[in-house]
Amino acid sequence: MTQPQSDSVQTNGPTGTKLGLLLPTRGLLLAEERPQSADRILDLACRAEDAGLDSVWVGDSLTAKPRLEPLTTLAAVAARTSRVRLGTAVLLMALRHPVLLSQSLGTVDLISKGRLMIAAGVGGAFNDEQQAEWKAAGVSARRRASRTEEMAHIVKGLGRGETVTFAGRHFDLDSVTVKPWPVQDGGVPLYLACHWRSGARDAQIRRAARFADGIISISDTPEEHARVIEAVRAEAAQLGRDPASLESVMYLTVNMDSDVARAEEEAERYLLGYYGANIWGSRWGPFGGPERVRERIAEYVEAGADTVVVRFASFEPERQLSAFLERVAPAFGTV
Repeated sequence: MTQPQSDSVQTNGPTGTKLGLLLPTRGLLLAEERPQSADRILDLACRAEDAGLDSVWVGDSLTAKPRLEPLTTLAAVAARTSRVRLGTAVLLMALRHPVLLSQSLGTVDLISKGRLMIAAGVGGAFNDEQQAEWKAAGVSARRRASRTEEMAHIVKGLGRGETVTFAGRHFDLDSVTVKPWPVQDGGVPLYLACHWRSGARDAQIRRAARFADGIISISDTPEEHARVIEAVRAEAAQLGRDPASLESVMYLTVNMDSDVARAEEEAERYLLGYYGANIWGSRWGPFGGPERVRERIAEYVEAGADTVVVRFASFEPERQLSAFLERVAPAFGTV
């Protein structure tokens, strides 16, 4: 790999920050209507590991935003890699059944030799496509938050190897044990989505403080992310948990073309194809050059993010990854 120029790695951020890459499992279907191979996804994962990135992540949707199924994809990535952590950003747990999900998590954790982590969220039901997704899965969209909480409780217990008996609004289990158990002591780490500007912010904070091993945010500013971290850790402390044990993850969408206009145009096309609407406007980005991405990551690190995951809003993720590895990652102690 070409070594970066000395002026390309200047940053105000600390070294040693954990950096992750979102694999374009949705982007693959945007670029090819009927792809004949997933090699592009697996090759990007291997490049990320070879370059020293900490983690690779995949998103989730059933019908609203079609993509590769996340846990199956991570099992394939696990078989092709040996070190990089494997995450979901984010898994819509409520679309699934907790017992079946627990078996899948234990299997992928075993295949990966203990590298799996699950970031999960309640998910949206804000448009027709999302409403149809919940209906297709046979799940009430209005009850997805309480269903997610019950799933978190059950999945955490089964992942610790416990025999779980549970009676709730959504699930009724009588002395259930699931194998294989995860390789990781205590089960697969669970990160729950928390957003400062969400109307359900307080519920998200309480849920994460009670059940999660960490949090993940996608649309917060650095200042908002810092407030979320502080609030979750304060709530966790009140519950008798060690607040310092909770990892914070920030999911950042970027385009690194140095031509700002071209970066913004491609990012806009990509995100419109991805979501069908520009749902977060100026909260996306930065778009336009590695130096802007370095500065933004440094701001999130300063705000308290332990891991920053980047998604390239681009139809050429390989080219974007090369620029990221050469001109951004070295500033944070990677590559």
